[in-house]
Amino acid sequence: MLKGIPTEISSELLKALADMGHGDILVIADDFYPPYSKTPNGRSINAKGNTAPEMLDAILKLFPLDTEYEAYPVEYMIPDADANINLSQRPKVWDDCIRVCEKHGLTKEQVGEIERSKFYEKAGRAFVTVCTSEREAYGCFIIQKGVM
Repeated sequence: MLKGIPTEISSELLKALADMGHGDILVIADDFYPPYSKTPNGRSINAKGNTAPEMLDAILKLFPLDTEYEAYPVEYMIPDADANINLSQRPKVWDDCIRVCEKHGLTKEQVGEIERSKFYEKAGRAFVTVCTSEREAYGCFIIQKGVM
């Protein structure tokens, strides 16, 4: 047992976070995301029972973000521009995660949107995918590791 590690962080996730290097990508995935087909060479870690904002908050307590080289060290998935999807309202999970980022020192402007198809392309290079129980549509996030 270690002191100061959030309870949402399993030993498997703690090791993955420690193994990541500068510029590596981590995906926080909602309950609908297919980690094995989207990132076949990456690690997939189960964090069921947690929402995306809960996992983002826990991870950011330990994880430096790449604020020096990335305009958006945190990105959230939005529908593709040409998709025939009409969100009746902005998903609450987006703003919840933006508030988490602000709590950890980012500005709202450092959290970017990324279209679904581009998200999948970028997520294909992820070092690890953290699979949550997030049920809100488009509750997927990419974070890029920085240095301390």
